[in-house]
Amino acid sequence: YGDFNAYRSTRKARTFICKPDNSCQGRGIFITHHPEEIKHGERMICQQYISEPFLIDGFKFDMRIYVLVTSCDPLRIFLYKEGLARFATMRYIDRSTRNLGDICMHLTNYAINKHNENFVTDDTVGSKRYWHVRALQEHCLGTRVYLSLPGHPWAAWGHGWGRGLGAGVPGEVTCLSWQVNHSPSFNTDSQLDHEVKDALLCDTLNLINVHACDRRKVLEEDKRRVKERLLQASQAPRESRYCRVLQVP
Repeated sequence: YGDFNAYRSTRKARTFICKPDNSCQGRGIFITHHPEEIKHGERMICQQYISEPFLIDGFKFDMRIYVLVTSCDPLRIFLYKEGLARFATMRYIDRSTRNLGDICMHLTNYAINKHNENFVTDDTVGSKRYWHVRALQEHCLGTRVYLSLPGHPWAAWGHGWGRGLGAGVPGEVTCLSWQVNHSPSFNTDSQLDHEVKDALLCDTLNLINVHACDRRKVLEEDKRRVKERLLQASQAPRESRYCRVLQVP
């Protein structure tokens, strides 16, 4: 909170977008011109609102790309070639005190915009369409994903294995405002969702070499390993569990 106050005190009046911790699908997000509305002790991410968003047909958008981290040490990252562009359902106009509450203009979350009367469910003309944006993708991706992901909290766990992530890249001039989602939605509400996400999951399982197995045998093997570790620990000499840190002559 002190860092936030120090940041805003050195700049002119700014607009901030605040996202509560441990939330999803746009719930609890608010935009404010008044920093005093952001209270000390509240767990949230507070960002300066992007002043020059890219627009497509007059609407804000972001790009949802998918990343598979197969190892944290050494770091191995795979970027999926397919992705989705998510759009707001109200045309963007310069923000003002009057329109800060128009969340369907400012936010691109599908869970929010699908309830707007402007949302179109027809895949051929509606809110989810095919776009070929190779140049924009290459401009925004570059090495940024490799710089952003290692700082994510899960990367500090120290485990050798990795996980699948969804990275949101807002449509803005620098493409610097990355948002890494450790639990991206795999719901398939449209045909385009099916085409992208079904193939994504299939390719992921093939890449990590997952095969069908007998669940009962796997559980029995896990129990056997746990029992074996406990047995080895109980039989180990007591002195071997400690290290000598000081010896007085």
